Amino acid sequence: MPTFTPVDEQLTYLKKGSAEIIREAELRSKLEKSRVTGKPLRVKLGMDPTAPDLHLGHTVVLRKLKHFQDLGHTAIFLIGDFTGMIGDPSGRSATRPPLTREQIEENAETYKAQVFKILDPQKTVIDFNRRWFAKFTADDFVRLMAKYTVSQLLEREDFHKRFQDEKPISVHELLYPLVQGYDSVALEADVELGGTDQKFNLLVGRELQRAYGQESQVVLTTPILEGLDGVQKMSKSLGNAIGIHEPALEMYGKVMSISDEMMWRYYELLTDVQVAEIEKMKREAHPMQAKKELAWRIVEDFHTAEAAAKAAGDWAKQFQRNEVPADIEEVIASVEVTAEGLVRLDKLLAKCGLAASVSDAARKLKQKAVKVNGELKTDAFAAIDISQPIILQVGRMIRRVRANPIVGTRTIH
Repeated sequence: MPTFTPVDEQLTYLKKGSAEIIREAELRSKLEKSRVTGKPLRVKLGMDPTAPDLHLGHTVVLRKLKHFQDLGHTAIFLIGDFTGMIGDPSGRSATRPPLTREQIEENAETYKAQVFKILDPQKTVIDFNRRWFAKFTADDFVRLMAKYTVSQLLEREDFHKRFQDEKPISVHELLYPLVQGYDSVALEADVELGGTDQKFNLLVGRELQRAYGQESQVVLTTPILEGLDGVQKMSKSLGNAIGIHEPALEMYGKVMSISDEMMWRYYELLTDVQVAEIEKMKREAHPMQAKKELAWRIVEDFHTAEAAAKAAGDWAKQFQRNEVPADIEEVIASVEVTAEGLVRLDKLLAKCGLAASVSDAARKLKQKAVKVNGELKTDAFAAIDISQPIILQVGRMIRRVRANPIVGTRTIH
């Protein structure tokens, strides 16, 4: 029989970085029962494979699943290969375009590989909700739909707003919370995790379990992580994300670019450091040293300790001694140039992946975050000579750029 940590200690660890627990008393009761019986809790986290790559924002809730795993409970990572074809309407102001079966399967394979950067592959249960929904009959779906009312579904904020604004809501979207909720019935989940934007869906799971004669799961939500700008949620489309597959130096540099205030939030949501230790660092550690430690930890999680050490050394050379590491990432950019071999700076930044778009590049230039060969640039229309390799730097990101010129006839302006 496994031996579990005292319940108060488990709760302290699990509450770190949590937004809400519904209900904490129920979680305590489940943990106490688990400790007495030696039976681990079944803790579920579902993700629809709607995008091929994860960023650090996705790992906040993954890390919470790891915390349950650290305490000896059963971590179930559910890949929504059925629900992914519906498309989660959470936070959406319009119907999400459905993905094809092929896209779902391709993304699901990458998810399996990526989650093991956080979770223990030997202890994690990977499941797919098509396993039970593929067997669902029309009768099964009718019985499921009979468990909930349309008025209950329209209480959901995004559905209610779309209804009020006379924007269409597809019937398959109304089904999504029921289908996700049934996953908890099929898995007999004791706890379900999700971001705060998933609260409605998770609560539906609680109600459906009761309707199917099961004890309701506890719902634990985690905050939505802000991106590098410290304002908007982390998103690749907003250009403020740190992808978990990014090169070690780029990842390290991006972490070093966040504000000191945001650093402590990243410590809370992206590391396993205990709350007491974080509070001690706030009192005693120099912010720069604390941020280096954070960057090291994050790079080590997604690469190796050796890669973290090298990234730290290269970053120090690059930004503290104004040297450029010899092995920084090199990018070959296919860009349209003038007959003189010049290219507009905002377009070059976008082509090199140092900005999400030309307009994003213009914003970064206005923020005085861009250097070309060490020289600060602020003009989006600046004509850059790319006849030779150049060093482009945006904030803490730096790349050596070689051009594959496409000669155009237009002028820079």
